[in-house]
Amino acid sequence: MAPLPAEALRSPYHYVPTEWICALFVSLFALSTFIHIFQALRYRLWWLLLTAVCCGIGETIGWSARLWSSLDIAQKMPFLIQISTTIMSPTFLVAANFIILGRIINILGPQYSRLSPALYSIVFLLADTGALIVQAIGGGQASAATTLEGANAGARVMLGGILVQFVAIIIYVALAAEFLIRYFVDKPVRKIASFPRADRLDKGVRMMIIGLCISTLFLFIRTIYRTIELQDGWTGSIIMKQVLFNALDGMPITVAMYTLNFFHPGRLVFNKDRVLPGSRTAGGDDTTMVEASTAGVSAKQKHSSASSATED
Repeated sequence: MAPLPAEALRSPYHYVPTEWICALFVSLFALSTFIHIFQALRYRLWWLLLTAVCCGIGETIGWSARLWSSLDIAQKMPFLIQISTTIMSPTFLVAANFIILGRIINILGPQYSRLSPALYSIVFLLADTGALIVQAIGGGQASAATTLEGANAGARVMLGGILVQFVAIIIYVALAAEFLIRYFVDKPVRKIASFPRADRLDKGVRMMIIGLCISTLFLFIRTIYRTIELQDGWTGSIIMKQVLFNALDGMPITVAMYTLNFFHPGRLVFNKDRVLPGSRTAGGDDTTMVEASTAGVSAKQKHSSASSATED
């Protein structure tokens, strides 16, 4: 139902959020979050609780606040809640993608990457954390503002955080693309003895790469939208259009969340059956391999000694 002009004038959104759309997104985000919790516990990937699950919880809260607004547009509190949660929550999902790419690099060969898997995760997670902190500061400033000028100042701070994330995603995509190209043409950045060229691009890794591409694409679309949206502050023409928010913020994050449910890293690249080069388990237990190798050498030495004794 189209909002009445009087309601729109009283709305901090400049429109009245559509009730059924808000309820739909609450349901979708809540369902995906519960699935992510189950999958994180099943595969013992605790970092997913701090990334994908946090994103889902934040989005569920944000869209619940918008649902509240659709029922009582005069309330300012739900508007303030959804400002912070819908802007900051995707940052956690971006962090999950950074971690997953580090795992893929570790499987296919760090020699094709400009950064080591560990350094890759550290650098981009720090950038992601910085973006989150800046967005949180801006969100707090906008929420506490009593004037439009103060709220717009907070929006500009939030925009700075989103721009940090935007640049991080661009660099992340560029380095990931270079890594895959180098892998396929077998042109390593450096030589690593424990990672010889091998055909490790199995079905699981291929599916995870596809899932990562889909998730990153929709997160990138959403980041572009938010960057343009906040440039004009809280009274810009884009931020006042509900259809753009639903289509370019709610929908992309929903797709990104469910993409990782379907192309789940626990099943595809973190499964216990996967053996990384130089490791015995999916966790990369190099110590176990060293011990096994040492035991093998000792056994050979004992066999040689026994053979010599028999000959004597």
